[in-house]
Amino acid sequence: MGTVFSFAVRDPSPAVDEALREAVARLHAIDALFSPYREESELSRVARGELALADADPELAEVLERCREVETETDGWFTACPGGRLDPSGWVKGWAVNEACALLCRAGSTEHCVNGGGDIQSVGGPWRIGIADPARPRKLAAVLAGRDLVVATSGTAERGAHVVNPHSGEAATDLLSLTLVTNGPGRLARTDAWATAVFAMGPERGLAWAERQPTLEALAILPDGTRLATNGFLRFAG
Repeated sequence: MGTVFSFAVRDPSPAVDEALREAVARLHAIDALFSPYREESELSRVARGELALADADPELAEVLERCREVETETDGWFTACPGGRLDPSGWVKGWAVNEACALLCRAGSTEHCVNGGGDIQSVGGPWRIGIADPARPRKLAAVLAGRDLVVATSGTAERGAHVVNPHSGEAATDLLSLTLVTNGPGRLARTDAWATAVFAMGPERGLAWAERQPTLEALAILPDGTRLATNGFLRFAG
C-alpha cells in the first residue's frame, strides 16, 4: 500500500503469533486486490473496463458501497474516484487495519495496536499515541491517551499534496495535516475516510463538520503552523 504497517501486541501467545502471520497475509491479499498501482489488481482491471464489477471479488463491490456511504455522509467531500480515477484507498487502508485487528481479537488478544501508515486502531489500553508534526520531521504535534483509541491522520508530510478536492478537482492545500480521534473497535475505516474528507474541506468547514459528529474530535495544522481543534479534543490529550 506504499506505506508501513506495524503491530504492538501486549499479550502474545502461540495463537496470537499465528494470527499475526495471518494478518500480514491478509494485508498483502488486500493490497493485491485493491492497489491502484498494480496493473493486474482487480481494482485496476475494473477501472479499465476489463472486468465487470459483478464478476470481481465481492469485497470490491462491498468497499465501493461503503465509499458511497461516506460520500453521502460528507456531502460529497469523500469520493472513491478522486481526480476521476477509481481509487478507494481512502477507505481501504483503515479497513485493512481493522481486518488485521479482527484476526488478533479472534485469536484472543485484548491488548494490541495496529498502525497503518499513521492510521491507528488500538484495542485495550490505555495507549499513548503520538501525532507527527508535519512541519518538523521526527517531532510530535500532540500525544493522545486512552483506551480503544482510533486515530486517523490525513496530510502532506508523507506523500505531498495528494488529497484532491472532489468539488474543484485540484489538490487540497489549506491544511498540512488533519487528525481525527475517537474510541471503539472497528471504527478506523470510516474515521480514516472521514479524515480524508475533512482534510479536503479545509479548516473552517472541516472542523465545523467534525464538531457535529458525536464522539469525534479533530486537530488541524495549517501551513503557517497554526493549530486548531474541536472543543472536546483535549479530553484525549496525553
